[in-house]
Amino acid sequence: MIDFTSCPIVPSRVYNGANGNKIAVKYNDTIYMLKFPPSGKNKPTDLSYTNSCISEHIASHIFNMLGIRAQETMLGQYTVKGKTKIICACKDFTAGQKRLFDFCSIKNTILDSDSNGSGTELSDIMETIEKQQYLSPLILTEHFWNVFIIDAFLGNFDRHNGNWGFLYDESDDTVEIAPVFDCGSCLLPQADQNTMQKVLSEEAELHARIFQFPTSAIKIHGRKINYYDFIHGTMNPDCNAALIRMFPGINLKDIDHFIDEVEVITDLQKKFYKTCIHARYHLILLPAYQLVCSV
Repeated sequence: MIDFTSCPIVPSRVYNGANGNKIAVKYNDTIYMLKFPPSGKNKPTDLSYTNSCISEHIASHIFNMLGIRAQETMLGQYTVKGKTKIICACKDFTAGQKRLFDFCSIKNTILDSDSNGSGTELSDIMETIEKQQYLSPLILTEHFWNVFIIDAFLGNFDRHNGNWGFLYDESDDTVEIAPVFDCGSCLLPQADQNTMQKVLSEEAELHARIFQFPTSAIKIHGRKINYYDFIHGTMNPDCNAALIRMFPGINLKDIDHFIDEVEVITDLQKKFYKTCIHARYHLILLPAYQLVCSV
């Protein structure tokens, strides 16, 4: 476990976002964004801090394992006012002359659109992808739906327009899709020990977290998408194509092995994460994949 407490802070780097505090530090001559766990105060949980840093680390690695480039992360610790906290250190992918253009900002450049940048209505997002001039709409559409499928797999309830986008390199005037980041809302980060035990012991509790929630932040007619209903509906050809692309690459044994190697979490947490991931694989993705392939 790396202790980042004594690492020099980089004051020229600041990060937005509502989930927990963030600072930039230099470690081994590399800039890292340290994400601190948000307080669990006023949340329906026994946790003093949510597990979002753990979710961030595990989900980012799973994205990379499945061939979708994501931020590089490692877990560490940081002491503030005598209290040592588990943090997620995320390698800053905007180092050098790269600038992050989040999709919210890109959406605001579409002058003939009636929606604002933060709106997550699916039809508006697809319109922006088609009309933006930074990257090929085909490539961006594939990326969007690839991420959607893995977010469904990991139960991400907060993939909004501010946490995905492009990297613009000022040195050579090039644009690329930014690595996947901000995955702290995956894997039920507010589940405390009692919730984990209920999910592991009661099928109804597990199924509620598969078939009912968490939902996507993406909306259709103002209503957040239910991952199970939408993917099983097989009505969106781009989503179907992404399922066919992504599903065969999911190796549950490799994911289990990675989770087992995360030293800072308890055996209960490991079992909980693996159970939820297996359930979402077998109850959401697998039958939908079989249905799409049979057509």
